[in-house]
Amino acid sequence: MNLIKHKHIFLGASSILVLVSWILVATLDLKQGIDLKGGAEWRLTIQKGVSAEEIKTVLRANHPELNPIIKTGEKNEFVVRLPEIKEEAHQAYLETIKKTFGETEEVSFSNIGPTIGTELRKQSIQAIIAVLLGISLYIAWAFRKVSNPITSWKYGVVTLLTLFHDVSIPTGLLAFLGWYKGIEIDTNFIVALLVVIGFSVHDTIVVFDRIRERLATKDKKDDMETIINKSVQETMVRSINTSLTLVLILLAVLFFGPSTLYYFILTILVGTIIGTYSSIFVASPLIYIWRAKEK
Repeated sequence: MNLIKHKHIFLGASSILVLVSWILVATLDLKQGIDLKGGAEWRLTIQKGVSAEEIKTVLRANHPELNPIIKTGEKNEFVVRLPEIKEEAHQAYLETIKKTFGETEEVSFSNIGPTIGTELRKQSIQAIIAVLLGISLYIAWAFRKVSNPITSWKYGVVTLLTLFHDVSIPTGLLAFLGWYKGIEIDTNFIVALLVVIGFSVHDTIVVFDRIRERLATKDKKDDMETIINKSVQETMVRSINTSLTLVLILLAVLFFGPSTLYYFILTILVGTIIGTYSSIFVASPLIYIWRAKEK
């Protein structure tokens, strides 16, 4: 396969996906969970067969100040989203539900103030930026001994662009799901992105390392296009097989695991597939184009 010959097709497809992702984020926004914006999340199990709408009606009838968001979980479980509330109000709401519907088990109750939510959001963004810059600087340092014909810092910059590509597409997907299905992002989403970054950079380094080895021992007759094509061909099977093992595990958890982890696993799954693609079809063509424009 001549990767470099079709580089504009691969890079064009990736550019469209990234552009669409950020258009979705800009127009639809990301729905933030309570741990990023503050509020209360209340999980209840009610043995009597009731609907989310019935629970909402009862709570609003007895507590007019409330406007809860209630979603149905597994096995008679309900997830109630509220603004930040005091413990006295929490107990009053629970007593109302018990009196109306009978046997009720409180699975969990989380209450996060808006200040803490703002701080978590700020720290999450800082963590992603720090990881992206740290990885790029490390790669630039690791490749410092092979500076001809590609200087080491260019490997770092291309890695940074590739990782930006890998986190953009899952982010756009979550923006769409937030609009379409009301899915909220929380700190689990940040963790998922960091997992994607870690896995993607591993694949990218494998490809770059093979390019580096070929540059150090290249034949005079080998041009840059030949070197990159051979390097990708030698590492492609390894990258795909490594990713496939993770994809199979993620699919098993996605379909048979708890529903509370569904979108966390989905984010990692999409990011893994995109990261594998970018390591082969985005990172190497970018290196080639940069070198070609210099010449």
